[in-house]
Amino acid sequence: MAGSAFTEAEIQQQPDVWRATHAVVTAARREVDGLLAAALADPRTRIVLTGAGTSAYAGELLAPELSRRLGRLVEAVPTTDIVTDPDLVAGADSPVLLVSFARSGNSPESVAAAELVDRLATTAHQLVITCNAEGALSRRYTGAANATVIDLPAATNDRGFAMTSSFTSMVLAAYLCLAGEADVDALASAAETVLSGSGDIAKTVTALAPGRIVYLGSGSLKGLAHEAALKCLELTAGDVAALGESTLAFRHGPKAALTPDTLAAVFVSGDDHRRAYDLDLVRELVATLGTTRVVAIGDHPYASDVVQWIVPRPPGTPDALWAVAAVIPAQLTALACALARGHTPDNPFPGGEVNRVVRGVTIHPYGEGED
Repeated sequence: MAGSAFTEAEIQQQPDVWRATHAVVTAARREVDGLLAAALADPRTRIVLTGAGTSAYAGELLAPELSRRLGRLVEAVPTTDIVTDPDLVAGADSPVLLVSFARSGNSPESVAAAELVDRLATTAHQLVITCNAEGALSRRYTGAANATVIDLPAATNDRGFAMTSSFTSMVLAAYLCLAGEADVDALASAAETVLSGSGDIAKTVTALAPGRIVYLGSGSLKGLAHEAALKCLELTAGDVAALGESTLAFRHGPKAALTPDTLAAVFVSGDDHRRAYDLDLVRELVATLGTTRVVAIGDHPYASDVVQWIVPRPPGTPDALWAVAAVIPAQLTALACALARGHTPDNPFPGGEVNRVVRGVTIHPYGEGED
């Protein structure tokens, strides 16, 4: 449909660009491993994942699993927080490995955050994962002695307004860099299975005509819930209110967002412990909203009478990696809501109220020369 060609194509292309992303990371493996060896040789090194908006949610999604894999704390701190309060990351007497996510690399905070860490940290190591080799962030750190830049395939630099294949490709690239190898072909095949049913998801969502959407998840899937909600807000220009929250935190106030026209979707964890809490909430939501307005997004059918969108999980795949396929139903849902309400997903803000690359940010000096 008019106004959605880029967004639709970029959702559909994800299995292909993941395979290409895998090849890019494989080619850079020696350089990445060298950077990580230097950064992690000091046990005091803080590992910080950063970005803004969707790119920040990439870090939030990955941090729990990378902490387990690396056996040390991995923190997700948005660039928007680093720029306003640099001491959050660079104020302590410890080295920093900053992993930056950026679609364009041209958002004002992207370079500012990295340069603040360079200036203020005891020692700074920079791993830049970006979809735009011509962006300011890539140009700033390509060839830098303390940095490795992963320029993802050009197709990942989504031309649509909202980040779709850029988000999933950056998450995948960071996982491969920091956690090690994964069966990307199996993950891509799982996504192809989901995409083959995209028409059914769109039909279900359009028929429900939700006025609000709530996404919920635990562990890494909390970050995915935040990203899923943002997709809906972006593509519908805020016309469909959306909330992302953790499974247990939802009862502590955010549950007040539920209305009779709400669609509630729970990303169901592959971990037995977390899944028990997720399914408890599914049952509670059914009691409030009914069976037709609750969706369980998981890797197999569950014993509850709700809508279920199955996202196959290759054996041994943790939630943080499964998430790159599990977000696809949420992307399709946002697209369906936007089209049903007459929005143009490729450019949902024709008046420029919100921009694909953030504008209007003034980067103020910090530290030296300030009162």
